[in-house]
Amino acid sequence: MTVTVPKPKIKYTYEDYKSLPVWENKQYELLDGDLIMVPAPSTYHQKISGQIYFFIKLFIEKTGSGVIFYSPIDVVLEGEEGCDVVQPDIIFISKDRLDIIKEEEIRGAPDLVIEILSPATEKKDRFYKKSLYARHVVREYWIVDPDKKTIELYTLTEEGFKLHHEYTVGDILRSIVLEGLEIDLKDIF
Repeated sequence: MTVTVPKPKIKYTYEDYKSLPVWENKQYELLDGDLIMVPAPSTYHQKISGQIYFFIKLFIEKTGSGVIFYSPIDVVLEGEEGCDVVQPDIIFISKDRLDIIKEEEIRGAPDLVIEILSPATEKKDRFYKKSLYARHVVREYWIVDPDKKTIELYTLTEEGFKLHHEYTVGDILRSIVLEGLEIDLKDIF
C-alpha cells in the first residue's frame, strides 16, 4: 500500500528573495509567500512608463514634493502574515516620508503607485496588488491600460480604493496626491 503524503506549501521569505542569484537576469515579486517571475515589459509599455515618469519627474523637480522611482525597485510591504515584495512600474514618495527609502529597497508604502497593465499582469494588478496597496495605505493608485489608452486613478478611502476618475486620450489627468500635477493623456499614448 502506497501512502501519499501531501507536499507542504513552503512560503518564501524576504531573506529567500534577497538570496536569489545576482547573475539571474530576471525580475521577481514575492506575493503571499510565492515567488513570481515578472515578464519583461513590451516596448510600448516602456514608452508609456517613460512618458509618465518624465512628466512626474518634471513636476516634482519644480515643486520639491518628493522622490520618484521606476522599476526595477523592491517595495517591501510587511504585514502580520509576512511580507510582500513588489516591483511597481513607477512610485512616488512624498518628502515627508523619505525615511522609507533604504539603500537596497523601499520599506513601506509609497504615496503613489502606478502599474501599467500587460496580458501577464492585468489580473494581479487589478485585484491582488490593488488590495495589497490599499491594506498598506498607498494613498493613490493608477492602473494604466495601454490597449484601451486609459488611466484609472484610485484614491484610498476607509473602504479601500475607490475609482476617482478614468481618464482617456483627450483628458487631462489631475493627481490628488501630487496636487497641481496635470498630464494630457495625448502625451502618454
